[in-house]
Amino acid sequence: MRAKVRELLKQKAAGKVRKAGRPPTVEQWMTTFLDTVCARKVEDGSMAPRTLDDYRSKVALYVIPGIGKHRIDRLTPDHLDQLYLELLRRPLASSTVLKVHRIISRALKVAFQRGTVAENVALKVDAPSAEEVEIEPLTKEEARAVLDVAERRRNGARWSVALAMGLRQGEALGLRWQYVDLDEGVMRVWWQLQRLTWQHGCDDPHACGAKHHRKACRAGCTAHKAYKRGCPKPCPKDCTGHAKACPQRKGGGLVFRPPKGKNRRTVPIPPPLVALLRAHRASQLRERLAAGNLWEENDLVFCQPNGKPIDPRRDWAEWGEILAAAGVEAKRVHDGRHTAATLLVENGVGLRVVMELLGHSQMRVTQRYSHVSSALAEEAASKVGKALWG
Repeated sequence: MRAKVRELLKQKAAGKVRKAGRPPTVEQWMTTFLDTVCARKVEDGSMAPRTLDDYRSKVALYVIPGIGKHRIDRLTPDHLDQLYLELLRRPLASSTVLKVHRIISRALKVAFQRGTVAENVALKVDAPSAEEVEIEPLTKEEARAVLDVAERRRNGARWSVALAMGLRQGEALGLRWQYVDLDEGVMRVWWQLQRLTWQHGCDDPHACGAKHHRKACRAGCTAHKAYKRGCPKPCPKDCTGHAKACPQRKGGGLVFRPPKGKNRRTVPIPPPLVALLRAHRASQLRERLAAGNLWEENDLVFCQPNGKPIDPRRDWAEWGEILAAAGVEAKRVHDGRHTAATLLVENGVGLRVVMELLGHSQMRVTQRYSHVSSALAEEAASKVGKALWG
């Protein structure tokens, strides 16, 4: 008994005594963390809705099945190490396992701050290392070929904005004319279009989505032979997904939201792009007149022929079509943003300015392009050497 008292006094002195009461399980706490802490952050704009969607997905797929039954105060570093090892052996990308670790650590940090646990055991675990995704920008020749093809398409200026200004997909699709000043040549990136995951609004999500639950395929299945990843995984027994089919679904679909933090910015428009946007606006006004009462007013710079927002999936598809027509190998839409950043650095723009133009929240993101500036510095040093010593 005395030993326990001494241990409690020691923990109290170290600030590691949790509040009284039976602690929740990891599953219960993660649910609280997502539904209250993270949901509030989404409401006040400090967390993007898609980030919360990603948290929910990873917690449901990896955290709860792996450590959900443990009481949160009895969670140990060994439990986390074992979870990460099992995920890596699946195999799961190391970057995904790192994200899982960060979600757990953030949830335990809040639990510690509120006295639910005596310490954040995730801090005692080495974070899984993740290989940085290689940047694959278009070359100047590829970029020009893409723009040449894009000019002949209805929303061709969309891709000029991507390659010249490096807007994120959601920022480009959420861009509104009221924030584009063609006379001054500036653009205010103040809105973005996002597709959010639907949530169940009913009382029994499991029963609601029952008819959509996937069952395991039979051995020798040929229905999914064209799938690169093989047959789709069956739903778990307690599946609460398929909210898209819920009659009372909520919180999903295409929505406009302001960017968070430094993502909200005012940037100059290159003069050639100003001319392209003027022509694009004139063309859009003609479409608006032709659509008549069918036109849906959203003030969007890039929209469907009836004024409605462009679905990001359709935007992806068009990007692929343009690349194919330009003879350029398949790349992500986001690689257009990498192209803009690379072109800026190659033309001598400092990393701090690139950071501001692209709306990077941290310099370490912009520093991924430092290899380009290093090459330019070496070239400059070589020129100086030749000038002095021949």
